[in-house]
Amino acid sequence: MPTHDLTLTERDARSTQSHAVEHAGFPDAAAPAARERGKRVVAVLAALGWLAGAALTQWWPALDDWPYTRELLILKLVLAAASLAIGAAGWRVGATSKFRPATAASTRLDAWLDATPWLLALSLGITGWEIATAQLEWLPRPFFAPPQALLAVYADDLPRLASSVAHSVVLLAYGYVTGALTGFVIGVAIGWSKAVGYWVHPVLRLIGPLPATAWLPLAFFFFPSSFSASVFLIALATAFPVAVLTWSGVASVNSAYYDVARTLGARPSFLILRVAIPAALPSVFVGLFMGLGASFAVLIVAEMMGVKAGLGWYLQWAQGWAAYPNMYAALLVMALMCSGLITLLFRVRDRLLVWQKGMLKW
Repeated sequence: MPTHDLTLTERDARSTQSHAVEHAGFPDAAAPAARERGKRVVAVLAALGWLAGAALTQWWPALDDWPYTRELLILKLVLAAASLAIGAAGWRVGATSKFRPATAASTRLDAWLDATPWLLALSLGITGWEIATAQLEWLPRPFFAPPQALLAVYADDLPRLASSVAHSVVLLAYGYVTGALTGFVIGVAIGWSKAVGYWVHPVLRLIGPLPATAWLPLAFFFFPSSFSASVFLIALATAFPVAVLTWSGVASVNSAYYDVARTLGARPSFLILRVAIPAALPSVFVGLFMGLGASFAVLIVAEMMGVKAGLGWYLQWAQGWAAYPNMYAALLVMALMCSGLITLLFRVRDRLLVWQKGMLKW
């Protein structure tokens, strides 16, 4: 066999071997590309779903009886255009760069592509909701209303709803901040001082597990106003988990840290502020998350029982007048507000605890 033939054969063998080794080392190399193509297809399907829903809203005669049907049609067309734009951007980026470097724009695009299944599910859900309420009336009135009714609430009753949201945010801020600071101080004191722990810990174990709403009658009796009573109840619900988790975090700090700091001449104030508290911050944030969840429940109950403003009051008012669309609209706003505040707290945690970013997800 000639020399050049041997060279070509060896070259082909090496190329085949390299190709086999590459695919053997990465058996799922094509899986990310397939997933990205699937997301783009879902984006197009979401656009088609919104367009089908818009056609239903436009040409089904019975839907003309409901106000704000035109506004719902415009909203569906906007969402269809957004879904189509996300899919088109995904196809364009995927076609131009197979292995594109991770940039801020590509990360945002990936996040939008990840949301396309929800856009598709929402398009189908809202369309089914319309058919079951506005057209076929499978769900009885007035307990169930079509999506047009929610748009009517946000358009016609926006001042009252916005005022209720503002009042709830202020009340929650006062109570949550007060309870978080109080619980943090108590937790640090119990974890650091055995004398404080001896006297405060039994009281915390006795009063802490009791639901804050159980103190509702006494709070409205002793405090001069319903607002201050509600602040106390929210602070009480927040302080217990923050105190317990802060105490646990301070008590679990490795004693070697204190020994090293004392060897270098550190004072007790330095040990508390620069050693104990930073080491306990992961546990402190867990307590803050738990306290925020508890404060939401107490906020709504307090506004229903005594405060004549806020989302809790708005829910009770809507139920009393059988204004169920208003009630559903307030529940949606409440869910978005709670989710937004928890997300904000997670952002603060990731900013302060950079070494633990991503370990606790929301």
